[in-house]
Amino acid sequence: MNKGRLYLIPVPLGQTPVDDVLPQAVRDCAKQLTHFVAENAKSARAFLKSLPCATPLQQIEIAELNEHTPASALPGLLAPLLAGIDVGLISEAGCPAVADPGANLVALAHDQGITVFPLVGPSSILLALMGSGLSGQNFAFHGYLPAKDEPRKQKIRELEKDSRQQKRTQIFIETPYRNRQMLETLTNACAPETRICVATDLTLASECIMTRTPGQWRRQEAPDIDRRPTVFLLQG
Repeated sequence: MNKGRLYLIPVPLGQTPVDDVLPQAVRDCAKQLTHFVAENAKSARAFLKSLPCATPLQQIEIAELNEHTPASALPGLLAPLLAGIDVGLISEAGCPAVADPGANLVALAHDQGITVFPLVGPSSILLALMGSGLSGQNFAFHGYLPAKDEPRKQKIRELEKDSRQQKRTQIFIETPYRNRQMLETLTNACAPETRICVATDLTLASECIMTRTPGQWRRQEAPDIDRRPTVFLLQG
């Protein structure tokens, strides 16, 4: 029996209309699928409704894969693919398998000889890097930094030192309600010549991307980034 194909389907980063950020070919692919693996089933159904799908939503099967999914459950998520059914993998926002638990399913699909098709769509990490003016030749994404103040400062200084030595852009994110604290820590911990970028609400009408040195950040009114999806970047 031929195996199904695993399609990695990006979704909008926020309330941006689907037509504005996803090519027609991606939307057409998602419309035809009847089986999905998603980080959140409710969000996935809202996305599929916006397309809309060729199959009624109540007939579409959506299995969840998130940070709480045990590794032992992953083989079961591949069952439709092994039975010859194509499956779409959807993240909560942006591109699946990038800073996303879907990466584990993709790895297992490769182990099982299942063909994986990544499709074009918005990635907040790459969009932030593109708009930052920082190095796109050498960069690293670090996910979340420590939540507590002193460990966070220490980690930032380590990243800054590595950035200076390797000419590397460092990229990371924060829980939205701690965005202001993160920017304050960056402006206080980084050297005067380090450039710090804050990229907020990417692809939305309220999008804002600003790159400044610590001194420049302190001399201007802080941007409104509280509880808004934000990517932070620095280059020493």
